[in-house]
Amino acid sequence: MSENLRRALAAARLQAVDVAAALAVDPKTVNRWMKGRIPYPRHRWAVADLLQVDEAELWPEVASGRVISDDVRAVYPHRWAVPQSVWRRLFQEAAERIDILTYSGLFLAEDAGMVRLLGERARAGVQVRILLGDPDSPEVAARGQDEGIGHDVMAARIRNSLTLYRQLQGVEGVAIRLHRTVLYNSIYRADDDLLVNIHAYGTPAAQAPVIHVRATEDEGTAAVYLASLERVWATAVPAASAR
Repeated sequence: MSENLRRALAAARLQAVDVAAALAVDPKTVNRWMKGRIPYPRHRWAVADLLQVDEAELWPEVASGRVISDDVRAVYPHRWAVPQSVWRRLFQEAAERIDILTYSGLFLAEDAGMVRLLGERARAGVQVRILLGDPDSPEVAARGQDEGIGHDVMAARIRNSLTLYRQLQGVEGVAIRLHRTVLYNSIYRADDDLLVNIHAYGTPAAQAPVIHVRATEDEGTAAVYLASLERVWATAVPAASAR
């Protein structure tokens, strides 16, 4: 029996079924964790995020061997492996700014709850900037070809995202721009925390790795990605003025 996990669940007033729903896993899997089985790293980190405790408090026998620097908090093998709870917590806890830099980011735009959350944070005073690829740009066309889906499919995904984000365009504090850059990484930023989706040639973004980076110093890992994001923002144009 994992007493640490049981106590943390009790303190958070959650049941095993609540954890299973939040992480999109089978309740039997969570029950096995409760009985002492140690989850995979991505699940350990997701449970710790959900319960708002450090991983070491839940599984001290494995957390001590986790080699991650101060600025790199976690590594996920694929974007789809990042639990939904991690995305929601990332944006929900933003106090100053949220930035989304991608080509289409359709997986977020299709999540009505996530779009609503972005609007709520903007109304609370958080600056929200969304950067999507210009669907008419050669860079978007090339990305579609690289992924093997064709330029028309990639452009259609972006237009779908723009339609789904339309409800945010009238919200004060929300700005949506289109960029024409070769995007080496998609960046999802909330204050000092970033989820960086590393692009790989011929690999859909959902299959590529994601690293969770936290800004800890001016010249750290996060600073590199933040500088890149700002350069893209400076050259992008408002979505309303794009062709």
